[in-house]
Parts: sequence; C-alpha cells; structure tokens
Amino acid sequence: MNYAKYCGPLRSVRSLNPGEEPPLGAHLITPFLGYTHHGIYTGDGKVVHYGALLYDIIRKPVEEVTLAVFAERRAVYVVFHAEAHFDADEVIRRARARLGEKQYRLLTNNCEHFVEWCMHDVHRSFEVDTALNFPRWFGERILAKLFKRAPGEASPATLPVVATRHRM
Repeated sequence: MNYAKYCGPLRSVRSLNPGEEPPLGAHLITPFLGYTHHGIYTGDGKVVHYGALLYDIIRKPVEEVTLAVFAERRAVYVVFHAEAHFDADEVIRRARARLGEKQYRLLTNNCEHFVEWCMHDVHRSFEVDTALNFPRWFGERILAKLFKRAPGEASPATLPVVATRHRM
C-alpha cells in the first residue's frame, strides 16, 4: 500500500488479515480507482466514512456501514499514527457526530479530511496535497532536464544578473 509515502514517516500501514478485527477507532484505508478511501472503525464490524462515490460527481453522506460495504471486496489496511491523536472513544464519538453530513468536496472535505479531523482535529488530505503539488514537481523536473541540472539548483533564469559594459 503506497499511502505511507504520502503522509511521511509518522505513519505506518499494515494489511488487515482475513477475519481480523481492527482496533477500535482505527484509521482504515482501502485502495480505489487511483486513490485511497478512508474510514474509522467503530467496532462490531462497522466503519464510519464519507460515502462519496465517483469523486465529486455522486455525493453520499457520512455513514456507518459494515466493513464489507466499506471495502467493496478490496483489501483493507490499518494506518498506525505515531503522532498524538485522540483516544479511540473520542475518535469514534467525533466520527459519529458527523453522521448524515452531506458536505463532501474532493479537494477540501473528502474521506481523508474527515478521518484526519476525527483523529487529530485537523482537516487535511495528504493525497490532495500531493496531487496539487504534482504540476510544480513535474515542471521542476522538465526544467532540470532542459538545463541539465538537478532539481532545486539555480536555473539560468534565477542566477543573479551581473552588470557588464558593452562597446558600441
């Protein structure tokens, strides 16, 4: 699972074994159409997640569903957070407090924003941040190839201009 590369060294990801019950309040993810879907495990085989489908086209509310419905026959992973977060009861309380909310927005209020808020009281999406930074990252690599330099090195356009005298 590539999700750990988005959020850095303070997170680790482990596959959920068949029949294994995740810890209460666990951050669950499952890969889906080029992105990762996120939810909070609430116990008794249930997950609270933003039920949006097809990115920003079809929107569903925050809902509590079975783990099977959340996974839709895909592998499920548990994300372990090294940084401080709320205890499991508070994470579950926060997740359930938003049941029925129907304010999904792909770039500003998606399933990852929801889970990060439940766990850390911060709306953020590492996947959105990575996607929005891609054009800059890609452009830097193109310029590096054009000017035969490493990314981050000064380009001819950013070098200081030195005044010279020209003879006519």
